[in-house]
Amino acid sequence: MKAKWRKRSFNMDNDKRLIVNSDSGNLLNELISSLKECKSFYFSVAFINFSGLQLLLDPLKEAGERGVKGKVITSTYLNFTEVKALEKIKEFSNIDLKVFNAVTEKGFHTKVYIFEYENEYKVIIGSANITQSALKSNIEWNVEVVSKEASEFVKEVVKEYNHLWDISEEASEEFLQEYESFLLSVKNHSFTAQKVFERGTYITPNRMQKRAIESLDRLRAYGENRALVIAATGTGKTYMSAFDVKSFKPKRLLFIVHREEILKKAKETFETLLPNEKVTFGLLTGNSKDKRADYIFSTIQTISRCYNEFRRDEFDYIIYDEAHHATSPSYQTVMDYFTPKFTLGMTATPERSDSMNVFDLFDNNVAIEVRLHEALEDELIIPFHYFGITDIEGIDLSDVDIDNVAEITKRLKVNERVDFIIEKMDFYGHDGQKRKCLGFCASIEHAEFMADEFNKRGYKSICLHGGHSVEQRSHFIQRLEDDEDELEVIFSVDIFNEGVDIPSVNSVLMLRPTNSPIVFIQQLGRGLRKHGSKEFLTVLDFIGNHSKVFLIAIALNGSRYYDKESLKVAISTGFANIPGATHIQMDEISKERILEQIDRENFNSMKYLREEYFEFKKLNQGRIPYYLLDYLKFDGAPDPIKFIDKERSYLQFVAKVEKDDKLKGLLLDEQFESALKELSSKLPIKRIYEFVILKFLLSHERITLAEAKNEILKHVNDVDDDSVKHAFEVLNQDYYDSGQIRTKLKLISFMGDHAFKTKEFNRVLSNDDFYKYIKDVIDYGIFRYEKEYKSGNYGVPHLKLYEQYTMMDPALLSNYRKTHSSFRGSGLLANDKEYFLFIDLHKEEDIKESINYKDKFIDRNTFQWQSQNSTAQSSDRGKNIIFNKDRGINLHLFVRKYREIDGKTEPFIYIGKGNTIEYEGEKPITVILQLENEVPANLYVEFTKKV
Repeated sequence: MKAKWRKRSFNMDNDKRLIVNSDSGNLLNELISSLKECKSFYFSVAFINFSGLQLLLDPLKEAGERGVKGKVITSTYLNFTEVKALEKIKEFSNIDLKVFNAVTEKGFHTKVYIFEYENEYKVIIGSANITQSALKSNIEWNVEVVSKEASEFVKEVVKEYNHLWDISEEASEEFLQEYESFLLSVKNHSFTAQKVFERGTYITPNRMQKRAIESLDRLRAYGENRALVIAATGTGKTYMSAFDVKSFKPKRLLFIVHREEILKKAKETFETLLPNEKVTFGLLTGNSKDKRADYIFSTIQTISRCYNEFRRDEFDYIIYDEAHHATSPSYQTVMDYFTPKFTLGMTATPERSDSMNVFDLFDNNVAIEVRLHEALEDELIIPFHYFGITDIEGIDLSDVDIDNVAEITKRLKVNERVDFIIEKMDFYGHDGQKRKCLGFCASIEHAEFMADEFNKRGYKSICLHGGHSVEQRSHFIQRLEDDEDELEVIFSVDIFNEGVDIPSVNSVLMLRPTNSPIVFIQQLGRGLRKHGSKEFLTVLDFIGNHSKVFLIAIALNGSRYYDKESLKVAISTGFANIPGATHIQMDEISKERILEQIDRENFNSMKYLREEYFEFKKLNQGRIPYYLLDYLKFDGAPDPIKFIDKERSYLQFVAKVEKDDKLKGLLLDEQFESALKELSSKLPIKRIYEFVILKFLLSHERITLAEAKNEILKHVNDVDDDSVKHAFEVLNQDYYDSGQIRTKLKLISFMGDHAFKTKEFNRVLSNDDFYKYIKDVIDYGIFRYEKEYKSGNYGVPHLKLYEQYTMMDPALLSNYRKTHSSFRGSGLLANDKEYFLFIDLHKEEDIKESINYKDKFIDRNTFQWQSQNSTAQSSDRGKNIIFNKDRGINLHLFVRKYREIDGKTEPFIYIGKGNTIEYEGEKPITVILQLENEVPANLYVEFTKKV
C-alpha cells in the first residue's frame, strides 16, 4: 500500500521566536541584522562591557551613517558596567546614553532590545547583557516579538521604556568621572561591602587535561613508558603534568626545562597541586643544588653536567618541558642515561632536527594534540575579536611578488596608511586600561618606519627585531607589560611568531600581507594567553589587494582539510564554526576580494601545491621537509595528503618539485616504491587496526591476533575480535582483485592466528633509507587517525559522524568479506543489513533530465532520497528501504555537495543513519528519512547554502 506524504506543520504564529546562542546562530547576529534595517533603536541592559560593545561598533556606526537614532540605558548595578564602554558609546553622535544609578534597595536587571520599523516594532527581551559571552556563547534565552505599532504589547513596552529613561541619569562627563573614581576605590580596597558565597579553591583538570590524563593512563596500561603532549603556550601543559604525577605517585620525579624562569613557575604549580603528598620539592640550577629533594626541577644545562651523580633508575617519572629541544645532544645524553618508569614530553612545536624527530624520542605516542580551534573550544585561551579591514586605496600590491619584501616595504611606508591604522585602532579600542600591542610588519625597515611615525603621533612605540639581544627584548617586553610604563606598541618582523610569551598583550596589528596561514596563526597566538587584565584580544588586519589574500580565510577557517566550497561558506557566514565568544568580521570589500580569489584559485593544481610546499619549506628553516611528520609541527601547515594525491606518494612529490636525484634514485627500487604507494594510498586511514599491526611488525618478525588486539587497545578504547581478524585478512590482500594483486606489493602474510612480514617487505625494511620513509607513513597515519578519531570505539561499521569517506571505505569499515573494489560505482551499496547511501546534492549538468533525482535536505533532521530507477516497492531491496526499521536494515547516509571541485573527486560526509517515515513512487521510490542525528548547523549551511 502506498503511504501518503507526511503533511509538515508550520507554526503560523511567526511573530514570536526564541533566540539562543548555539551553532545555528546567536543574539549578536540578530542584533546586527536588526540594526541594518531599523528606523531607530532603544536598548536597556543592566551591564555593558567593552567586550560586547566592540562587537557592535561597526553596526552602530553604519546605523548612524544611515541617519538611525538610538537610545541606550544601562546601570551601575553591582559595579559591572565598564566606564570605558560608556565613554565609547558617547562618541556616537546618533546615540543618547543614560545610566540607572542603582541603589541598594532596587536592583536593575533589564535586558531588552527594541527596534522600530515603518509600521512595526521588534522587541527582544531575555537574559543577555552586552558582553561578548552573553551575545555569543553563554546559555541565554531571549524571546523576539514582532508586533504592529498599534498593539497593546508595543504600547506597554514603549511606555515602560520611556519611564525608565525619565528616571535614569544623563551619562555626563562628571557622572562618568565619579563612577570611575568609585570603581577605583573599590578595586583598591581589600574588603567589599557585600560578602559573596564562594566554595573553597579546589583546582580540577580542564577538558584538555582530562583527555591527556586518560590517554596517558591507557598507554601505560598497555605497557608504554613514553608519551608526548602537544599544546600551545598557555594551555595548561604544566598543570596537566602535575595532575598526572598526582595520579602516578612517583617516589622521585625529575622535571627538566630549557630556561630557568620556567622552572620556578613549574615548581610552584606542583607545590600548589600536590600539597598533601608528603614529598619535598627542590631546584637544581646554577644557583640551587637541592639534589636530595623527592621532586627535583632542573635546567638541562645543570642536569647534563651532573646526571651521573644519580642512579640510572633514580627517578620513577621524568618530564621534559619544551620537548622539541630534546633532539639536541645535551638532552640526548640525559635521556640515554636515565631509565624511569615513565617519561613525558611536552611541547608547543614538535620540531625535527636533521637527524631525528621528537615523535621518535617518545615512541610516537602522542597523548594529545591541541591546536588553536580546540584551545578556543576548551577555553584554554581567551577569545579574539578579528576585524578584517580593507587597506587604503593608495596601497597597491596587486602587481608585486609577495616575497619581494623590499618592494612591499616601499609601498607600505605611507603616512596616510599610518593615520588610517591609528584611526581604526582608536575606533575599535582594546580590552584593559593600557594598550599593549604587537604590530607585525613586512621588514625591519617597515617596523622602524611604523615605530617612528607612531611616536610622532603620540603613541609610544619601539621596533624590535632579530638583531636585538635577548636582554634588550626582555627589557622592552617588561616595559610593554608594565601598566605604569608609557610604551604601548612593539613593532616587529618575525621574532614574536612563536616561543615568546607576553601574557598581557591585548592588541595585535597585522600590517603585512599574509603569505602563510602558519605565520598568521603564530602571530595571532601571541595575544591569546589568559591574563587577569583582559577578557579578549583585539586583532586588526589591514587587508590589501595582493594575490594571496585568501590565505587569511584558510588560517581563520581552522581546518587543515578544506575545499573551495567550504571556505566560501565559512567567509559568507562570518566563520560561524569558530567556537565560543571569538568573533570574526570582515568588511564587504575584503570578503568580495577573498571570494573572487578563491573562485580563481585551483587548490589542486600543481602550481598551487608547489607554492604551498615551498612556503612551508621556507618556514621549516629552508630545510627540505622529507617526512609527513614534518607537517605536524605547525598549526596551519598544509595537508600533505594533497601532495600524495598528486603524485601517489609524498616522496614522489618532493622528488619532483625539488628535482632531487637522490630521492629519484631511491624510488627506482620497484619494491620500495610499491610499498610506499600501497601505504600512502590508505591515507588518511579510517580505522587504525592495519597500521598498528604494521607498526608492530617494523620491529618484530611476527604478530598474533592476541598481540595485535593488545597493540590496538593502546590507541582505542575497544575493538572486537572479528575486526582484528578482518584487518589481518586485508593486509593479506584477501579482498584485492587480480589487477590489484599484480600491481601492489604484498607486505604481510597471514595464516592461522598470526601474521609475518613477506620476504619482499623484509628486504625493503632492511634498507635504512627505505625504512625511515615507510615508518614515517605508518607513524603519520596513526597520529592523524588519533587526532581525528580520538580513542572512541565506533563499532561495526566503523563510521564516525561527519568524517569524510570515499565510496569504497564502507567495505573495509563494515568487515566486507568480498573483493573490496567491487564496492563502488552505485548510489546504494549493501553489506548484509548495512545499506550505504551515497548522495550528490548537486548533479552534473550532463546527466539526463529523465533521471529526475530528488535528493535534498528538508531540514536538519529530515532528508528526501530517491532510489535507483530499477528499484520497485515489491522487490526485496525496495521493502528493505521502505520498512528498514522493521526489517533491521541500517540506512547509512553519505552526502556531498558536488561530485567534483577543481578536477578532483570530492569525498562524502557521513551524516549517520536514517529511517524511512514516508515513501511514494515506483522505480524509483522516493522516501523521506528521519535522521537519527540532527545535522550540525554549520555543516547544514555548508550543504545547503549557495555562495
